[in-house]
Amino acid sequence: MQTVLVAGGAGFIGSHLCKKLLTQEYKVICVDNLVTGSKDNLKNLREDKNFTFLEKDIIYPLGQDINADYIFHLASPASPNKKSPRSYINHPLETLLANSLGTYNLLELAKKTSAKFLYVSSSEVYGDPAVSPQKEDYFGNVNPNGVRSVYDEGKRFGEAITMNYVREYGLNARIIRIFNTYGPMMQPDDGRVVSNFITQAISKQPLTVYGNGQQTRSFCFVDDMVDGLILAMFSDKTKGEVLNLGNPDERKILEFASLIKKLTGSSSEIVFEDLPTDDPKERKPDIAKAEELIGWQPKVSIEQGLEKTVQYFKSVV
Repeated sequence: MQTVLVAGGAGFIGSHLCKKLLTQEYKVICVDNLVTGSKDNLKNLREDKNFTFLEKDIIYPLGQDINADYIFHLASPASPNKKSPRSYINHPLETLLANSLGTYNLLELAKKTSAKFLYVSSSEVYGDPAVSPQKEDYFGNVNPNGVRSVYDEGKRFGEAITMNYVREYGLNARIIRIFNTYGPMMQPDDGRVVSNFITQAISKQPLTVYGNGQQTRSFCFVDDMVDGLILAMFSDKTKGEVLNLGNPDERKILEFASLIKKLTGSSSEIVFEDLPTDDPKERKPDIAKAEELIGWQPKVSIEQGLEKTVQYFKSVV
């Protein structure tokens, strides 16, 4: 039985990934420092004899006894909302170090154990894009020292060092740029737009829209995202490649808020606040490369995914 290490495995996407890998009969080592992840995400996994949880920080070497055939690196705060205790705005050094020193340590482990490696980057490497949809060969429009740069530039550095290991050492690694992802197991206080709108709607609080709500995002259901990550890791075609994974169904934030109100049956009003600094105006992935190399495209519509997500939040909020 082969072993998969999932760094950031107690997080939202990471915990879904661990669960799916266990159903495919892999041994799973979940590593997380719980800065933004939660043991609650793992409560149904820890009884599995093939699952191991290590509360460790990847900015330090994991130890000589760790061995893995595959390494997924998802470890990083990801929310930009400064009001959330889990956001990268409130964990700037942790974010920078997880994507720099943490990536180095995991790459060194992959080199030592001859593991296949997958670095989870982000659509944030495109910054506030000047082109839409965003293709993998677009270099982006990023403020290198703005408040969001701890995440944007952290991810860009993570990509750079990963590709160096591919070129310098022949490491079997790939980079996946994920776009907005949502679904059950999101933390209600993570500050992301989906969790914000749903928790506000079902709590009869005003839905907070930043700016005029005309900025766009593309939302991918977590099951689709996990399927894409697994396909990308286990494909022979993805070594040294950069792939977008996301749902190209682009929605205006104001439209999205109205959809949440409809699905929750909420009478909450929509209120507007100032747009955060360097907030992207557009987000839409070009996924032609993922379709070609790994045969992936999202299957769950935004309406279907939100219905499942709303039901989950109603059970926890």
